[in-house]
Amino acid sequence: MQLEIEVWLRGNDFATTDTVDLPIQPAHAWTDEDVRVLLAELLRSIDRAKHPDAAPDRPVALRGFSWIVMPYDGGGYTVAVEIQLGASAAGPFQVEQAGLEQMIARVVGTEREAAGPPTVH
Repeated sequence: MQLEIEVWLRGNDFATTDTVDLPIQPAHAWTDEDVRVLLAELLRSIDRAKHPDAAPDRPVALRGFSWIVMPYDGGGYTVAVEIQLGASAAGPFQVEQAGLEQMIARVVGTEREAAGPPTVH
């Protein structure tokens, strides 16, 4: 699936568009793995905008970011993520909002569990 990802870096008053090809199914058939790939690519798009010379497929940890699923004026829903460097969004996707939100929460929760308990020093 080809996606256009809108990217806003903190400190800039403009957005850029990052076009990527992802090995994911159409939104109505998404699995948790498809959602994981989408979230990782949304985060990578911010990194690529900030560090254009870095490897385009650097590893991504799905923790430490905010996300939201928002209705799109023309129908469907967009997915947006935000980290300290900036924010990115893609869509609209023709999918049921509550189901997509549940998948994102499950994928992010699974990643956090896999990282293990937090350590306090």
